[in-house]
Amino acid sequence: MRWMWIDRVIELKAKERLVAIKHLSMAEEHLHDHFPATATRPQLPVMPMSLIVEGMAQSAGILVGHANDFKEKVVLAKVAKASLTKDPTPGCTLRYTATIDRFTDNGASTKGTVDLYHPEQSYLDDQPAQPERIGEIDLIFSHLDRNSAGTQYPKENFVFSDSFRTILRTSGIESSF
Repeated sequence: MRWMWIDRVIELKAKERLVAIKHLSMAEEHLHDHFPATATRPQLPVMPMSLIVEGMAQSAGILVGHANDFKEKVVLAKVAKASLTKDPTPGCTLRYTATIDRFTDNGASTKGTVDLYHPEQSYLDDQPAQPERIGEIDLIFSHLDRNSAGTQYPKENFVFSDSFRTILRTSGIESSF
């Protein structure tokens, strides 16, 4: 996958929980398109909700893939729930927390929360500020190689690309894939 919607994994408890963060910056092209200035309104850059869902899918997908040491290709099969209440803007940090709800040979279901740290509230009296909960996203993943159609896919794990490997390595997470 070329586009990464998480910057770093900050916590991983195997087969249970993963926490990842995403810092939003005006250096990201998609923010310039949502929403550009018009004759009657100044520019209003926001992180599109679909990309927040994708950030959770990447976070939860790493958690599910890590459960079997990335030996299987894990793909998003269904967005079971996506409830988001706020548009994050540049300077904010998103925190994705994914937990495994159910894990089987065929796939997994995850529950997730999205928290928002506002730039102006980064620290209060030298203590980290409390984040604002802005979403809940529940996802279902499938192990691609165990698909019911019997479709054969290449042996290499094309789902967990070099970008994912880099995020894991720079986050201090060991993996053999």
